[in-house]
Amino acid sequence: MRAGTRVAAGVACAAALAALTAVPAQAHGPEQRAPHWELKDSGTPDVRFRGLSAVSRTTAWVSGTQGTVLRTTDGGASWRNVSPPGASDLQFRDIEAFDARRAVVLAIGEGEASRVYRTEDGGATWTESFRNTDARAFYDCLTFLDRRHGLAMSDPVDGKFRILSTNDGGRSWKVLPNDGMPAALEGEAGFAASGQCLVSSGPKDVWLATGGAAHARVLHSSDRGLTWTATDTPIPAGDPAKGVFALAFRDRTHGLAVGGDYRADQASPQAGAVTGDGGRSWQPAATPPPAYRSGVAWLPHSRTAALAVGPTGTDLTTDGGRTWRTVDTGSYDTVDCTPDLGCWAAGEKGRVARLES
Repeated sequence: MRAGTRVAAGVACAAALAALTAVPAQAHGPEQRAPHWELKDSGTPDVRFRGLSAVSRTTAWVSGTQGTVLRTTDGGASWRNVSPPGASDLQFRDIEAFDARRAVVLAIGEGEASRVYRTEDGGATWTESFRNTDARAFYDCLTFLDRRHGLAMSDPVDGKFRILSTNDGGRSWKVLPNDGMPAALEGEAGFAASGQCLVSSGPKDVWLATGGAAHARVLHSSDRGLTWTATDTPIPAGDPAKGVFALAFRDRTHGLAVGGDYRADQASPQAGAVTGDGGRSWQPAATPPPAYRSGVAWLPHSRTAALAVGPTGTDLTTDGGRTWRTVDTGSYDTVDCTPDLGCWAAGEKGRVARLES
């Protein structure tokens, strides 16, 4: 993309984000269309995308059911199917991309269904860099702190969450010792709903979201997964379908948590929480998202604005997560924003969208 085109795109998106955060949706007249999700035809209506990694306004990767991985480099105008061969039985619930050529994707499931693949050529070829051989493990999410250091998390094994680590960009992985991991609560697990149950900020800080137990917790590590502390959140749990489904941190201290009850016929009160101390304590949102939300992302270059998404809509906060209002009713499972002012969302029926003005 030419420099002038990049600048124009950035200016346009900046204007869209400014309008979205400054003006209530109903205030836009018919002559001025409010910022909105614009669907991009992925050509895969039978695939559900819960994995999303936005590289820029033009480049994004999505991953989902039937072993599907897609990539766009033209803002969603066209998508290339770059799925690993022989993976049609796998569910790719999380993907982390470094650029248009390099990405790491996680398949979830019991035993050998949990795998990690890596590409260095835009998905033309893939290398399987990890296959789980422990029938008790079930990997849910992965995150990268930089281009070399990454972690993946499994539901508890022997009473503790299991952490997988790489220090070579995902080429090789090892299970970390669990001495520094607190004991899991009875019934506690992670949710492989959006690739956001394990997130990071900076070179060493990582947070892990849980549900299913008596309390929905967030675990924090400040040493790349070696030692952890656990904190209760006000998001309801106490059922295998309830808890914290997604986290987002804009720095080491300011974070958001969203979740609820993923069953469509169940209400999700207190579906949002906020922290200003790195996750040592969590406060309930004064006006939480009105329903279950599975994904959340801070808007680029904003200290107070973020988007949360779920099957029944998208919500916006402009006060750091204290209050939320619905701005779209389309179904999305995950959301991601980029420093060049690009925001993407993905979900069921092959839905992929980019925020437009």
